[in-house]
Amino acid sequence: MVDDRSRFSLWVDFIERDFIKSGLVDMVKREVIDGATSNPSIFSNAILTSPAYKEQLSTLDGLSPKEKYEALAIEDIKNAADVLRVFYDKALEGYVSIEVDPHLSNDAKGTIEEGVRLYKAIDRENIMIKVPATEAGYEAMRELMSQGINVNATLVFSPQQAQKTIEAMRAGISKFEHSGGGRVEGVISVFVSRFDRMIDSKLDGTKVSKAKCGIMNAAKIYNLIAAYNEPAVKILFASTGVKAGQDLPRDYYIKNLYAKNSINTAPIDAIETYEKNPNNKCLALPIENRYIDDFFESLKEAGIDIEEVYSTLMADGLKAFEEAFDKMLDSLK
Repeated sequence: MVDDRSRFSLWVDFIERDFIKSGLVDMVKREVIDGATSNPSIFSNAILTSPAYKEQLSTLDGLSPKEKYEALAIEDIKNAADVLRVFYDKALEGYVSIEVDPHLSNDAKGTIEEGVRLYKAIDRENIMIKVPATEAGYEAMRELMSQGINVNATLVFSPQQAQKTIEAMRAGISKFEHSGGGRVEGVISVFVSRFDRMIDSKLDGTKVSKAKCGIMNAAKIYNLIAAYNEPAVKILFASTGVKAGQDLPRDYYIKNLYAKNSINTAPIDAIETYEKNPNNKCLALPIENRYIDDFFESLKEAGIDIEEVYSTLMADGLKAFEEAFDKMLDSLK
């Protein structure tokens, strides 16, 4: 790979101890991906189902469930960061993200404190602290980046969230630069497929194409972020896996969002399908805003209130992460 800040990047949306030692190493060697993301649901599934954590857990008696979780997660993130460091050192991404406790989504002070603590405990330059795009989250993003801590804004559904996020990140980056700081970067995770899974069943009998809302919304936010021309911040298309019931190619949300200066974080099966696709490098974005506006006008005519969709998806996303986190902590008691 070469140092091209305008290129498209692919990250893997998966973390698990044995995978880091084998699958992630292999993907890095083949230069398929150059970053990784995690979230409470991913860690919950890994810790609850993988036997790879039993040995370390046996050494953590006496700790609280959250302390046990953090010990496990920090070890994984350190190892993943070390594998991905080769890209970071080439001035490419090479990041892996870890999310703060999802119960802190409305607590700016708590998010900042936990973000700083996790960043110091992991002690790797190429990690990102994941922060939900809430009002408290914007404040936390700004402060963390002003301290030189890379941030992955998550659960971004609406253009309004994206705008508040990019402005918070720019303020934090500017403050860090004025203090004499060096490299600090951010990504804005725009969730995609959840839109289609929520509304496609409501589009029968309308003129609106199914499996398009997530892409059009992502395209709108892509254009918004690009207009800021902030080289230290990239859009990251997330929730790009195809779920049961969606009659789509596994790499649908990768090839339809292929764009310069962007990242797509996808599950392993989507990445494997994308690798096999000989037409996997045809730019799909940008889409002109007038076409995007026409799509959302058609959606409105079909009876879909996009603002309500944004609110519901955000509430559901926060709830899902909290529930996954709590389920994992219960298993560690």
